Amino acid sequence: MNTEDLIKKWLNDELSEEERLLFNKLDDAQFNEQIIEDAKRFKASNFSKAKGFESFKTNYDRKNVPVRKLYWLSPLLKIASIIIIALGVYFTFFFDHLTHVQTLASEKQTIELPDHSTVTLNALTQVEFDKRNWQSNRKLKLNGEAYFKVAKGKTFDVVTDQGIVTIVGTQFNVKERYHYFEVKCFEGVVKVTSDTITRFLRAGDIYQILNGKFTQGKTVAQVPKWTENMSVFEAIPIKEVFAELERQYNIEVNYNIDSNRLFTGGFVHDNLENALIAVTQPMNLTYVRSSSNLVMIHEKKD
Repeated sequence: MNTEDLIKKWLNDELSEEERLLFNKLDDAQFNEQIIEDAKRFKASNFSKAKGFESFKTNYDRKNVPVRKLYWLSPLLKIASIIIIALGVYFTFFFDHLTHVQTLASEKQTIELPDHSTVTLNALTQVEFDKRNWQSNRKLKLNGEAYFKVAKGKTFDVVTDQGIVTIVGTQFNVKERYHYFEVKCFEGVVKVTSDTITRFLRAGDIYQILNGKFTQGKTVAQVPKWTENMSVFEAIPIKEVFAELERQYNIEVNYNIDSNRLFTGGFVHDNLENALIAVTQPMNLTYVRSSSNLVMIHEKKD
């Protein structure tokens, strides 16, 4: 008699003495007896229905199915890890070649470009350039103010949101602030383009667009005054002067005056009291320092 018939007769309590001896010799005889004992102590609900031998056999076989480990997952994870690492190396090598330099308030910094040109950054200024392709494409993005000493070579472009400055080998200053774009040439020739206005500047020439108005001027200075720790202005709205005070001293300037009044003069970068006096006295203004970084400026009372 085969094992399945023996178990079936055991379930129906139809085993003979001889068959009982054969059943007891089965490997799972004790396990099967335990199932029956547990069943005797179990009280089925009103909706339960006894299962036959086929159901028992199905459950029995299911208990003996070996668990298959997902070994296929390991190689896939390895492949995914390799792909992620490869992509990281690719993007780092091919795309992370831009150099970014930024100064803080009251900070100046000089950097050297790959061709040994130098750029001196005024306070709160940012520059960005591609060091890997510099020799074939000398181009620099500027936001703020910087003084350039450019080594001779291929065309050198300074790109700003308000205009492009193109030169070959020269010294010049570019100031690009809110509604204020200015280029001063100190040596050589500079080509400046902003919107539809293009000019060639020679040493001493000034190109300026302020609040949408274009003007040209002259300077006798040999270098920008801010590189010597002094800011100078000629017929510039006082609000631009206050903005420069904030950048050079890391302060906040509040005022309740006509901010478009024109200012001519300058202030030093190493003494806030002297700087405030130099700006306010010629304009018949006064100031109050209400905290370490807040300055209130208002008209003088008679």
